[in-house]
Amino acid sequence: MAKRTPFYSVHQESGAKIVDFAGYDMPVQYEGIKSEHHSVREAAGMFDVSHMGEFFVQGPNALNLIQKVSVNDASKLTIGKAQYSCMCYEDGGIVDDLIIYRLGEEEYMLVVNASNIEKDFDWIASQNDMGADLENRSDDYALLAVQGPKAPDTLQKLTDTDLSSIGFYSFKTGKLAGTDMIISATGYTGEKGFELYFNHNEADPEAVWDAIMEAGEEFGIQACGLGARDTLRLEMGYALYGNDITQKTHPLEARLGWITKFDKGDFVGKEALLEKKEQGLKRRLVGFEVEDQRAIPRHGYDILDENDNVIGEVSSGTMSITLGKAIGMGYVDTGHAAEGTEIYIAIRKKRAKAIVSKPPFINK
Repeated sequence: MAKRTPFYSVHQESGAKIVDFAGYDMPVQYEGIKSEHHSVREAAGMFDVSHMGEFFVQGPNALNLIQKVSVNDASKLTIGKAQYSCMCYEDGGIVDDLIIYRLGEEEYMLVVNASNIEKDFDWIASQNDMGADLENRSDDYALLAVQGPKAPDTLQKLTDTDLSSIGFYSFKTGKLAGTDMIISATGYTGEKGFELYFNHNEADPEAVWDAIMEAGEEFGIQACGLGARDTLRLEMGYALYGNDITQKTHPLEARLGWITKFDKGDFVGKEALLEKKEQGLKRRLVGFEVEDQRAIPRHGYDILDENDNVIGEVSSGTMSITLGKAIGMGYVDTGHAAEGTEIYIAIRKKRAKAIVSKPPFINK
């Protein structure tokens, strides 16, 4: 049976269309993906993302464990800062991408993808030969993402914490809507906004939801589902685990070389990644814009060259609601990865011309 977040009854009462996602009953849309997408780009939208996983790592060896399992350099984190990273297997394949929060001197929170909670926790635990205190508290935590240009104005009504003082990828702990929470200036939409983490066993989640919706009413806030979350993240070129990054992809080819810090010391997958770097990449994750307005690329579609040779595969694709044209990402051989290169997407029995374009697809 699918799990449910603490906001499930709110979604039902709001008339959301519920789907099974990563083993959870989740809202895919309320009023409609287009309307919800625009509300985030132009005003504010709120997402229930309580299905995400939260692991807590504590003790004198907490940082050592995190450094071992992640590719970024977590030693650079000061208390109150967050960092985007990913974890790799020995062969360089991606276990998951995640955000690392430094909560205290020897306390960190790792936020992982919903579909990978069990797998990630088991994998990190298998690497924990230094005795760090590792705890999976995913079932205790609710997570709301309030995103959009009016998100700060909406939330500032509900807290004494000065939200303007929280820089990007920083966070503060404080009360919001009468509830103790981590208020984090992170998100997956490219817009200003905050992600709010709180223990739902010690709070009234529905009261928090209602307070935010009421505070944002004057700005036109909307409840948003996973459908809009996907169209928003793809316009920014943000990777989605299971599509754009998987166990069969590695960070260097997935445009995540910028978070892969070879000079930080040893980490799982380092040797394999150095070898791949020395050999030269065979393929790259690229963005592309489709010229045919009726053709929408989908995950798994072949990417062709001008002679119909298969040169890659689409990893994500959608109709960009902001741009009014189809966009996507996919892996292509490095000979076709340069910006401006003409490629073709095999859509059923036709082929649609596309141009390689470096994400983000919209300016933010």
